Amino acid sequence: MADIIHLLPDSVANQIAAGEVIQRPASVIKELVENSIDAGADKIKINIKDAGKTLIQVIDNGCGMSETDARMAFERHATSKITKAGDLFSIHTKGFRGEALASVAAIAHVVMKTRPHNEETGIEIAIEGSKVTGQDPVQCDPGTNIAVKNLFFNVPARRKFLKSDNTEFRHIIVEFQRAALSHPGIAFIVVHNNNEIYNLPPENTRQRIIHTIGRHINSSLTSLNTDTSIAGVKGYIGKPELAKKTFGEQFFFVNNRYMRHPYFHKAVMKAYDRILPPETVPSYFIFLDTDPGKIDVNIHPTKTEIKFEDEAAVFQVIMASVKEALGKFNLTPSIDFNSEGSINIPVTGRDTEVKPPVIDVDPHFNPFDKEKPGKVYRGHGHRAGRVEKDWEKLYEGFEDPLDHPDSFKITDENVQTRIESLVATFASHGYLQIKGKYILTTVKSGILLVDQKRAHERILFEKFMRQEQQQIQAAQKQLYPESIELDPADFNLLKDILDEINGIGFDISEFGKNSVIVNGCPSEITNSRPAELIDHILGEFKSTGGDIKITAREKIARSLACTAAIGYDKVFEEEEMRELIDKLFACENPNYSPSGKAILSIIELNELEHRFR
Repeated sequence: MADIIHLLPDSVANQIAAGEVIQRPASVIKELVENSIDAGADKIKINIKDAGKTLIQVIDNGCGMSETDARMAFERHATSKITKAGDLFSIHTKGFRGEALASVAAIAHVVMKTRPHNEETGIEIAIEGSKVTGQDPVQCDPGTNIAVKNLFFNVPARRKFLKSDNTEFRHIIVEFQRAALSHPGIAFIVVHNNNEIYNLPPENTRQRIIHTIGRHINSSLTSLNTDTSIAGVKGYIGKPELAKKTFGEQFFFVNNRYMRHPYFHKAVMKAYDRILPPETVPSYFIFLDTDPGKIDVNIHPTKTEIKFEDEAAVFQVIMASVKEALGKFNLTPSIDFNSEGSINIPVTGRDTEVKPPVIDVDPHFNPFDKEKPGKVYRGHGHRAGRVEKDWEKLYEGFEDPLDHPDSFKITDENVQTRIESLVATFASHGYLQIKGKYILTTVKSGILLVDQKRAHERILFEKFMRQEQQQIQAAQKQLYPESIELDPADFNLLKDILDEINGIGFDISEFGKNSVIVNGCPSEITNSRPAELIDHILGEFKSTGGDIKITAREKIARSLACTAAIGYDKVFEEEEMRELIDKLFACENPNYSPSGKAILSIIELNELEHRFR
C-alpha cells in the first residue's frame, strides 16, 4: 500500500491556523492591537476602510522590532512572550501563541514598517499569502505600522460569508471597546472611511467608560472596590433603574484581559436579584486582579475563555462586591456600608475549616423580671437545646381541620356537582382575570387560560407585519422630537436597519455623530419612550444576529410587539377581555407568541375531575 500521510505545506497550515484565530476583520483588530499593547505603546491609531475588508492599519509607538525580529514575527509559533511550557501558567501579556501575524499574513496582503527607538532607520516587509515579496530598509517613526489589505483574498469562501459593512464594523467596535476599556492609560484613535470614530486620551477608568460607551452611562455608574485573598474586584456597575433589556454593556476583565464568563455573570445577576426591572440586565465593567498562576488563559485560540482555579470562591467575591456597591446607595438591604474605601470580604477556600457560630442563649430569661438576670447558656446555633419543654401548649385550639379527615371530606359523589358549579360560574361571568396576568373562560372541553401579555404581543406582531407588507406607515409624530446618542456599534447597526424600522411606522433620521432624531413612532405604542424602543430593537438584532431564518422585518416587529404589549399588571373590564380574545383568534397563529412561547392552555374536564378526587 502506498504511503498516504504527508506534511502540509506551510501556506496551507497557516491558512488552517488562520481559520481558528482570524474569523473576521474584528479578529485582526484584536490581534494587532494586543501586540501593540504588549510592545509598550501608549498611543495606538487604528485606520479602517470598508469595515476592514479593504484595509486595517494599526500604528503604535511601542518598542518596535529589529530586522531579524520583524522577519521572525511572521513565522508560526514565533513569540517573545514565552520561552518554556511553564510560562503558560504565569501569563502577563496579551498574545503568546505566536500565530497571530502568521495567520494574518496567510490570508491577506500585509505591509509592516517597524523601527526600534534606538535605531535611525527601520525595516519594511511585504507579505502576500505567507510569501515574502519584499524586505527593505525604510525611514519611519519609532514603533510599528502594520497595514493589512484585501482580507481573505485567497480564501474566497471565507470572504463571501462576511456580513455587511455595518455589521462587520459593529464587531470591530466591540473588539476595540474591550481593548480600550482594559487600558485607559493608552491613547486610542479610530478612523473609519476617513471619519474619526474615537479619539480617546489617556484617562482614568471611569472617564474611559464614559467616552467609550457614551455619556448616557455616566449617571448610572456605581464603583466597586473589594480586596480578598482570592481576587481583587474593582470597576463599576450600573444602577438597577437604568438597566437595559439588551446586552452589550457587560464586561469582565481579569488582569486587564477581557474574558467571557457566563458563570460570573450569574454572580452579578444574583446580586441584583429582585431589584432589577423585569427582563433587564445591568451594565457592569468588572476588573478582577488575581495571581496569573491561578488562571488558565490557554484553553481557546481567541483567549477570551478563561478557567479559574477556584471559580466558586471567585463567584462569592463578585456577588458580595456587587451587593456591597448596591448597598452603598440603599438599593438593597445593607449593613452599614461606608461610602468610601473598601471592605475585606472573607472567602472560604477548599481547605478552610468551617466552625459553627457560637451564640449566647438564656433559656430562663424573662423581660418582665427586673430582679433575676437569668443564666446564660452557650451553644451552637439552633443546636442550643430545648428552651421550653411545654411549648406545644401554645398551639392548643389551633389544630388544622384537615388533621381530622372526618370533618372535611370530598367524595366521588359530589365531584361532578362541584365541577359543574365551577364551569357555571365562569359561564355566568364570561371572562375572569387572575392576578392581572391570565384570562380565563370556558370552552366545550374545559377551561381556557390565556396569557394576556403574550396574546397582545401576537396581535401587535401580526399587525406590524401587515403594515410593512402593505407599506402602511402609521407613524405618530412626536410633540418634541427626541435626540438619542448611541455608541458607535449600535449606531452602525441602526443605520443598517433604518429603512426597515421606518417602514414599520417610525420616523427616524441621522443627526450628527452617533446620534439620531426620532420624529415619530408607531401609533400603537403608547407605553414606551423612543430610546427604550430603539434599545429593545437593537437588542433583538444582537440576540438573533446569527439566525438567518428571521428577517430584519420580523425582528423589528417582534421587538416592537414585545415592548408595546400590555403588561401583567393591566386590569381589564370584561368587554376588554372579550375583545382581546376575539383579536387573538383572528390571528394566523394564536397559539404562540412571536418568540415561540405558549399563549393558550386548556384544563380538560377530566383533569378537573382528577383534581377534585
